[in-house]
Amino acid sequence: MSKRSAYIRSIGRYLPERKLTNGDFEEMVDTTDEWILSRTGIHERRILDPGLGNSYMAAPAAKECLERAGVDPEEIDTIIVGTVTPDMVFPSTSCVVQKAIGAKNAFALDINAGCCGFLYSLTVATQMIESGRMNKVLVIGSDVMSTITDYTDRNTCVLFGDAAAAVLLEACGEPGYGILDFILHTDGAGEEHLYMKAGGSRRPSSLETVTNREHFIHQDGPSVFKTAVIEMANVSAEILEKNGLTGDDISLFVPHQANHRIIDAAARRMGIDKGKVVINISKYGNTTSATIPLALYEAVVEKTHRVTRGDYVVMSAFGAGYTWGSILLRWYE
Repeated sequence: MSKRSAYIRSIGRYLPERKLTNGDFEEMVDTTDEWILSRTGIHERRILDPGLGNSYMAAPAAKECLERAGVDPEEIDTIIVGTVTPDMVFPSTSCVVQKAIGAKNAFALDINAGCCGFLYSLTVATQMIESGRMNKVLVIGSDVMSTITDYTDRNTCVLFGDAAAAVLLEACGEPGYGILDFILHTDGAGEEHLYMKAGGSRRPSSLETVTNREHFIHQDGPSVFKTAVIEMANVSAEILEKNGLTGDDISLFVPHQANHRIIDAAARRMGIDKGKVVINISKYGNTTSATIPLALYEAVVEKTHRVTRGDYVVMSAFGAGYTWGSILLRWYE
């Protein structure tokens, strides 16, 4: 018997209406539009209004995804939300989403893997489908990075934005299609280079932690950039080599949108034409767990790139932890 596989049946997204441009940052910190664009490729990013929370974005992204597929929320077996900015410590954001969309038969969990949150979540969901125990799994990448961004820190505040995107995973009807392979890595030594110091059990919230501005992203930019360029490029090439493919065989590369130079390095390492690479960082910045499904939405739904049945697609990301990985799939419609 052929192995049961999972495929992406549908996609949905949510984008906050408010935009924060590089021109706005020129009024906030010591920076310029040219400086930001040349180093990151970002022109603007979306910002969620204060107090609304992650689920405010994740739920409508999930609803659009299900509506596109014509699937009733009660048919969903599992909801997985990849995020580092949950509504609250507990319950999980996935629990809040489960109630909001009426998926009363689904169990729900969150996965925290930094900017690799969507990839990690997608691989967990894939194995649920492959096992035969689940038939419909909703995977959501959603982050409200504006809530943990220090807008007085010129080095990090220009990088991040808010967004959510969701995919519906189902069992593939034909062998050789859907999600074919994945490679995931973790290196806990990366903790000291990219983290949020306070708010967890090691250093609970207090007047001192708030005064010291410890509830914001801390990033050693050069160290993170150097490692990300190497590892995201390596893992992107690794999954091709493992499966006997080259860049010429790939129709679409969907990378994490953190920095245009990191994306370019990965594409070069794969030997893939730039026209096959989905890049939307200029419009949204780094939305952490949402970047890959948001880019896939543009490619497939808005048809910014050509993707047809049988095409090979690679997704790759690098994030806090350190975490990094890639997924190979063959598009199925």
